[in-house]
Amino acid sequence: MYLCRMTRKKKPLPLLENIEITGYAAEGKALARVNDIVVFVPYAMPGDICDLQVKRKKHSFMEAEIARLVQPSPLRTTPFCQHFGVCGGCKWQHVPYDEQLRMKQQQVLEQLTRIGKVELPEFRPILGSQKTCYYRNKLDFGASNRRYLTNEEIANLPPAPSQGVGAKDVPAIGFHITGAFDKILPIEQCHLMDPLHNEIRNFIRDYAVNEGMTFFDLRQQTGLLRDVIIRNSNSGEWMVIVQFHFEQEGDQQQALTLLQHVADRFPQITSLLYLDNQKCNDTIGDQEILTFHGQDYITEQMEDLRFKVGPKSFYQTNTDQAHVLYSVVRELALDGSHPSPLIYDLYTGTGTIANFVARKACKVIGIEYVPEAIEDAKVNSRLNGIDNTLFLAGDMKDVLSDDFINQHGRPDIIITDPPRAGMHPDVVKTILRAAPERIVYVSCNPATQARDLQILCEAYRVVAVQPVDMFPHTPHVENVVLLTKNQL
Repeated sequence: MYLCRMTRKKKPLPLLENIEITGYAAEGKALARVNDIVVFVPYAMPGDICDLQVKRKKHSFMEAEIARLVQPSPLRTTPFCQHFGVCGGCKWQHVPYDEQLRMKQQQVLEQLTRIGKVELPEFRPILGSQKTCYYRNKLDFGASNRRYLTNEEIANLPPAPSQGVGAKDVPAIGFHITGAFDKILPIEQCHLMDPLHNEIRNFIRDYAVNEGMTFFDLRQQTGLLRDVIIRNSNSGEWMVIVQFHFEQEGDQQQALTLLQHVADRFPQITSLLYLDNQKCNDTIGDQEILTFHGQDYITEQMEDLRFKVGPKSFYQTNTDQAHVLYSVVRELALDGSHPSPLIYDLYTGTGTIANFVARKACKVIGIEYVPEAIEDAKVNSRLNGIDNTLFLAGDMKDVLSDDFINQHGRPDIIITDPPRAGMHPDVVKTILRAAPERIVYVSCNPATQARDLQILCEAYRVVAVQPVDMFPHTPHVENVVLLTKNQL
C-alpha cells in the first residue's frame, strides 16, 4: 500500500494597489495600513502612493515591496548611487537629509518614551553630519568567485554557453548581500569614502582577474583572494589590508606580486598589510597580520590629540562626527562641579573617549573586552603624554565589581558606550551601587539604551538627551544621555 502525502498549495500573496505610505518604521523601512494591518515596506517614504507586492503575510502585519510607484512623495529625492536598493546600505538615499534628521530625532524620542517609560527633558536638536557623502574612514569588501545577480540581470541573461560557464561565474569584489552570506554584489563606485578607495579596490579586482588569480568560494572554502579592507585618516594616511587564502604552491608568490603592483600604483598607501586566513569567516581579530609595505598603523588627529589606529583597532568610522560626539560627551560629563573627578570609561575601546577627557580628570579608568584594543588605548595615552589613565581588559560584568570599586575608588562620573546589545544587567546593578554623581550613556541603539535607562532611573533622572547623526542615509543614530542622581 502506498500513501500519498497531500501538499497544500500556497495561496498567492496579494498585490495591494494604490496604497499610501504613512510613516516610518524600524530598520529604515516605511509603513502603510491596509484594513487595520500594518504593512512594512523598504525604500518607501511617507507620501508615496504605491502598488505593493506582499512578500510575507502574518495575522498582525505584512511585509511588501514596491511593485510600482504610482505617485512619488513630494519629499522624495533621487538616489545618487547606482547600487541603491541592492547592496543593502544607505537605505535612505531617497529621503532628503533634513527629513532623515527629523526621523532620527523622532526615533530616539519614541524609543526612550515607549521602552524606557522614564521622565525626559526637552531633547536637544539632533546634530547632523558635516559630510553626507565621503564621510567614512573604513570599508570592508568581500571577494567571491561568483558574483550576485539582480533580478533584472537574471531576466536579461543570454543562454548559458555549452561549457556551462555563466554570468554568475564572473569574480567580484564588493558587499555581501543581506541574508545571503555567500553572495557578493560587485561595487563599481561607493560614495561613502574618499573616491581613492574606489580606484584601489577596482585596481585590485582588475589585476587579479587579468592575472587569473582565483577568487574565494565561501561555500567550498577555496580560492586565493578573499577580502579587502580599506581605511584612511584625517592625517592623509591610507591603510589597505588584503586577505588571502593560501592553499597551493605559488599562491603566496602570486599574492606578494599583487601587493607589489598595488604599492607601485598607489604611493598614497602608507600601510599595506596582508594575512593568510584559513578560517571559515573573514574576521581578523584572531589573525596574524603581516606588513608588506610602510608601517602597521595610520594616525587620526582630534584637536591636539593623535590616535594610532592599527588593523584591528576600533575607531569611529565618521572621523569628523566622532569629534562632535566626543565633544558632547565631554561637555555633559565635565560640567565643573568636580574640578578633578575620577572617571570610569566603560567599553572604552581604544581609549578615544578616555584620552579625550583625561586632561580634565584626576584619573580615567577604561575597561574593554578586547585585549588588543586595550593595548592600543595604552599606546594612545603614551603618544599624547597622558599619564593619568589606567586601561584594563576583561568582560565588563566580571571586571566591574564591588571589589574593583573598593580597590580603585568610587567614580564621580561614569561614561558608558556599550555595543548595540546595551549593558548586561549585572553591569547596570554595579553602576547603581557605585552611585556616581553623573552618568553619561552613549548608545548606537536607543532601544537598548531605553531599557537600561529604565533601571538606572530607579536612582537617577535624565537631564539631557543629545542625538548625533554618525551615518547619513541610514536609519542608525547615536544618542547621548546625561543622568544625575536623584536628590534625597
